[in-house]
Amino acid sequence: MAITREDLQSPLKPTWCPGCGDYGIWLSVKQALIQSGYKHEEVCLVYGIGCHGHMCNTLRAYGFEGLHGRPIPVAEGIKLANNRLKVIVVAGDGDTFGEGLNHFIAGIRGNHDITLIVHDNRVYGLTTGQASPTSAKGYKSKSTPQGVIEVPVNPIALAIAAGGSFVARGFAADPKQLTELILRGLEHKGFAVIDVMQNCISFNHVNTVLWFKEHSYHLEDEGHDPSNKIEALKRALDEERLGTGIFYQDSRGAYDAQLAAERVPLVDHDLSSIDISESMEQFT
Repeated sequence: MAITREDLQSPLKPTWCPGCGDYGIWLSVKQALIQSGYKHEEVCLVYGIGCHGHMCNTLRAYGFEGLHGRPIPVAEGIKLANNRLKVIVVAGDGDTFGEGLNHFIAGIRGNHDITLIVHDNRVYGLTTGQASPTSAKGYKSKSTPQGVIEVPVNPIALAIAAGGSFVARGFAADPKQLTELILRGLEHKGFAVIDVMQNCISFNHVNTVLWFKEHSYHLEDEGHDPSNKIEALKRALDEERLGTGIFYQDSRGAYDAQLAAERVPLVDHDLSSIDISESMEQFT
């Protein structure tokens, strides 16, 4: 039976600050799972460490929460072990573009068939508001009282330049569009990147909901063609007008689909004829 709203209900309630952008992303993920038609046992979510990671408690689904910065390789391992699963990564901007930046690029290059949803609030919210890799140059925080020196990571431009096959941006305060983007990412055969602009009401008083609304627009409203990589990169590099929607998409084929080995999930292999007694002798 396909996932229902009741299936996803958890007895645990969110502990996010009132007004946090996590609520909009949480709603969008649930809506996408319900609309996808997938069964509960067909989906696995992998969470990073951060405010977003608490979703593992408030979303009743199969999942795994690992080390900070490491949800992507965990998700890749799950997908390789059972290629029938729809694997979703829920991570943060620190998780993905700080500690996990190399995993992000490697996942894109390999085009592993997973969907990455990045909570991008431009701060480390869980540890009380230090600057993150996407904080603007000059941004002042408790870790950068005189302002950030480095230029920020541009997630969309980086994903396109690294060879991303599905690169999109959503907005936590626009759950209708974000739900559709997640559904499109789940349908995509390959590594789907969905960077989600969100506010941190407690620690980031610059990039508010109103700020994002004033600085963003829907790509489809301007007739953007997601197959045009050069145009996608141009729009990604425009940091004054932040487009939302699908920047770029191609269909070159996912990693697991190109493996030469027999694509039978490990859980389906017949182990009854394998004798490991000789190997176990050394432990007896």
